[in-house]
Amino acid sequence: MCGIVGYTGTKKAKQEIIEKMANKIIHRGPDAFGYFVEGNTALGHRRLSIIDLANGKQPMENDDGDLVIVFNGEIYNYLELREDLKLSGYKFKTNSDTEVLLKGYQEWGSKVTSKLRGMFAFAIYNKKTKEIFMARDQWGIKPLYYGLFNKTFIFGSEIKAFIDHPDFEKEFNGDILSAYLCFNSVPTEETFFKGVYRLNPGHQLTFKNGKINIERFFKFEFEVSDKTDEELIEDLKEAMKDSVEHHKISDVEVGSFLSGGVDSSYVVSLLKPDKTYTASFDTKYSKYDEISKAKDLCEKLNIHNKASIVTKEEYLEEFPKIMYYMDEPLADPAVIALYFVAKEASKDVKVVTSGEGADELFCGYTGGDFREEVDHTWYNKIPYPIRHFASMLVSDYRLREKKGLNFIYRRGQKLENYFIGCTRVFSDQEAMGLVKLKNQIHTKKITKPYYDEYKNEPDIIKRQIIDFYFCLVNDFLAGVDRNTMIFSLEARTPFLDKEVYEVARKLPKHLKVNEETTKVGLRMAAKSVIPNMSHKEAKLGFPVPLRNWVREDELYTKIKEKFESPVAEKFFKKKKILKLLEQHKSGKVDCYKKVWNIYTFLVWYEQFFEV
Repeated sequence: MCGIVGYTGTKKAKQEIIEKMANKIIHRGPDAFGYFVEGNTALGHRRLSIIDLANGKQPMENDDGDLVIVFNGEIYNYLELREDLKLSGYKFKTNSDTEVLLKGYQEWGSKVTSKLRGMFAFAIYNKKTKEIFMARDQWGIKPLYYGLFNKTFIFGSEIKAFIDHPDFEKEFNGDILSAYLCFNSVPTEETFFKGVYRLNPGHQLTFKNGKINIERFFKFEFEVSDKTDEELIEDLKEAMKDSVEHHKISDVEVGSFLSGGVDSSYVVSLLKPDKTYTASFDTKYSKYDEISKAKDLCEKLNIHNKASIVTKEEYLEEFPKIMYYMDEPLADPAVIALYFVAKEASKDVKVVTSGEGADELFCGYTGGDFREEVDHTWYNKIPYPIRHFASMLVSDYRLREKKGLNFIYRRGQKLENYFIGCTRVFSDQEAMGLVKLKNQIHTKKITKPYYDEYKNEPDIIKRQIIDFYFCLVNDFLAGVDRNTMIFSLEARTPFLDKEVYEVARKLPKHLKVNEETTKVGLRMAAKSVIPNMSHKEAKLGFPVPLRNWVREDELYTKIKEKFESPVAEKFFKKKKILKLLEQHKSGKVDCYKKVWNIYTFLVWYEQFFEV
């Protein structure tokens, strides 16, 4: 696991520039560093040594010296690919997956990405053609940003690395502010830094002769298998076992994050690491306690669990720092809680596993998401025109927030008219009513390409696709990457694996969700190895008691000060955001997510644009 940076343009490249860029993300790789500077091009690398500790130094050149790579990630099938390449005559100087990736590109060109099993973001510079080829894994586990400034193409693992390049122009992009308020994270290829874009998962980019060309190498495809349920569950068991075996390949110790739910419990039960890590909060918020469940599992597996109790004071004190490392505002409080789990884990290990991806591949999320595919079937028997008419009567966001009326609205609308993923906070109507800036983008425009592409699929698959790209990639995985890399800790996600996906994409609906539970097939498979009742548990994922905290004077005062600040005045209608805060404080309306969403943006903005 590492951090990569680079640039190419019309001016002669300088060592001091690439060094500054790389040092900005030194937390991603404190073990070693390396630079390539030639002509107008420079590449930089910060290494966190996981595989082939003594070798694998980057940037790495091929034997002919015409290709140079910087790579962030892990290729779990690199040993198999290495054998294939040996049969084609390639010889290897190291035992690293970096060399396999580089020589794989030499052999297969851009098609190498379809052969990779793992998580990756890499860039390869061709000295002969002056071309840069970049790619990001199909799951979006590893980040990769790019931009073109004053004819200089800049890329890196984190946006903050761009800031020290003399051609980079730091300018705020306000066009996506209301969209952020709706999604709880940045949902577009555009970022809040004007001109900086994230490369989408499963895409590769070529920069040559001043032009950017982007291609897609992976698309989710679904087909219901003709196998029996029993056969599919056995396939899933084997795929998960194989994935965990591949994900534990390392020359350093591998630990695990562990909550009380089925996902991380399944991974831990297969991996059986020596050490696991859990976080919880003040015991007066008892429903947020995951420690007892995690410890019960670890006792039965005879492995160690280290639990952290996070206080409100710690959380609020560290929050601005976390927002700096995030690069962009991310208002999911549970993801931020990972900071404290990662901090504890990094004292013992350099690699951990985590349970992200299970909900999207196997249909989790109980709160108004996949459950809607089987619940309330009686209401769906009402003719759609009647349901749609009732829906339009309660279409105003203020009515929809009243108990029961949101259900009437949703069940009388096509999915694409309202569903943007499991993390929605604001409606477009309310978000645009709060934001002062013009030219705000509607969420339907953002999700439309995905709905169009899967228009012939049932709603449950559409939900999976939207949740994957807008919740998992932009929220959960972004948070896991940043919060672990702050502490130079590598996070691996065994559910996000080629072989696991091949089983998941063929599951029938009744193995995804039924009237009793979600992730039906996954729970059936997990039951065979989890020694307690965690296979029945709902997802918690280190939940934070923010609902309570926002009503307490300490946080309430902090938020109020931010809402009354000149920065807030610049972006938001002050009376409206203060009203939200007061409504939650008084208990009239439970809207802490909205309050925290706005507060998160303001804290983040100060880290980058008020310095």
